[in-house]
Amino acid sequence: MSASGEPANLADMVRARAKSRGNAIAFEFEGRRTSFAEFDIKTNRVANALKALGVKPRERIAYLGKNSDIYFELLLGAMKANVVMAPVNWRLAGPEIAFIVGDCKAPVLFVGPEFITQVSNIKSQLADLRSIITTEGGAPEWQDYAAWRDAQSGDDANVEISPKDIAIQLYTSGTTGKPKGAMLSHSNFLNLVETGKGEKPDWNQWTEDDVSLVAMPVFHIGGSGWGVLGLYHGAKGVIAREFDPNRVLDFIEQSGVTKLFMVPAAMQFVVRQPRAREVDFSKLKYMLYGASPIPAALLKECIEVFGCGFVQMYGMTETTGTIVALPPEDHVEGLERMRSAGKALPGIELAILDADGKKLPPGEVGEIATRSGSNMVGYWNLPEATAKTLDSEGWLRTGDAGYMDRDGYLYIHDRIKDMIISGGENIYPAEVESAICDHPDVAEVAVVGVPDEKWGEAVKAIVVMKPGKKATPSDIINFTRERIAGFKTPKSVDFIEALPRNASGKILRRHLRDPYWAGKDRQVN
Repeated sequence: MSASGEPANLADMVRARAKSRGNAIAFEFEGRRTSFAEFDIKTNRVANALKALGVKPRERIAYLGKNSDIYFELLLGAMKANVVMAPVNWRLAGPEIAFIVGDCKAPVLFVGPEFITQVSNIKSQLADLRSIITTEGGAPEWQDYAAWRDAQSGDDANVEISPKDIAIQLYTSGTTGKPKGAMLSHSNFLNLVETGKGEKPDWNQWTEDDVSLVAMPVFHIGGSGWGVLGLYHGAKGVIAREFDPNRVLDFIEQSGVTKLFMVPAAMQFVVRQPRAREVDFSKLKYMLYGASPIPAALLKECIEVFGCGFVQMYGMTETTGTIVALPPEDHVEGLERMRSAGKALPGIELAILDADGKKLPPGEVGEIATRSGSNMVGYWNLPEATAKTLDSEGWLRTGDAGYMDRDGYLYIHDRIKDMIISGGENIYPAEVESAICDHPDVAEVAVVGVPDEKWGEAVKAIVVMKPGKKATPSDIINFTRERIAGFKTPKSVDFIEALPRNASGKILRRHLRDPYWAGKDRQVN
């Protein structure tokens, strides 16, 4: 513990909650309940089991599986051994999964039951992998998690951990087509929860009676970060294996959920369930949402149906999650502020920069930059990419364009980069274009995001075929599906004779995008 009595790292946090919350429930998952005291012992066993496997401090381990209490045991148990968890997006295609597990040089991979076949197919490509452990059995040739964990002592591993040590490595889609491992430290997390502790508004305060729903996938900060946040505050975390709108309603009704975080696309699925208007939402205090902008009509519908406080959140993996929030009192129809992302949280600095990196005055659009103790340490083994994002003074360039008003409210205007956000997932055109260009009959391609009622944005490919060659949209989509994750594949394909370019040969993406966004007040949906 630190001199102030606060935990010095997240491993200390688990120990402290075991003392203060003991028999209270830390996690509930599919009928299994784990108290804070039990969680402390289980994470000790995980730390000792990783040491027994020869995993060294600061090495990475990987997890390919859906949400579960086991994941959080592994995440915090790894922290106790000063080992870094790298959860893998299970929606990715085999080659993408192999890249991430290989990139972090994981000696151990933990696999959920749904992905055993996939891992069998790629394990020969993973040179650093020594052990595969299945979280729920199903592969006799590999070790079973419970047996692996319980063969070890429940005594504390007592491994030294600095607040600057990395707590988790989350992979974000990369503009170059390869994901980057964003390294988040113990102090990144603790800064976010402890800064401005005495002045936090009601929506950002937690009590031990709170029940949090972990509904977003753990390979996102909105899943892992949200789960750790509830644990830090001694609240009960109810874990959904995967997002299912009907089950979300069940959890709210049966587990008495008081707080949850969802992306707007998920909110839409929940509120459109036929029984959504019959559920008792009286215990639900706050619905926090973010990762992509929300249509005004959807937000209005959610406010009417759920009847709780709404908080819009803006942030990214590289900022350890939320850095800007629009509180419930600003969710008033007709209020100009409702178009904003909100104001910076305590301890967060914001700036709007021009192309030369100079700060712009209120009302002028530029790139959003932020500085705080929650900015990532950097990208794993990518010093040049880190330097482009994080400058020497600690300012992180978000890649988003926007402006601030005189009261400090941030308005997201557009994206500096060409990233597409579909259903809360970040998709980079370069990655999709690379997959389509492998098609033998494709001459060139540009990928853009277009408005989509369900997902916010959808991926559209604009393809130029080689002379004399033809293809249908289905041909291109099916070809791409074999190479990249389903959510990245184009939802529609247009064919044109030539792509518009400027004098230096750069594709004019805005010329391709703009017709689809006509009539929209901003270029993000």
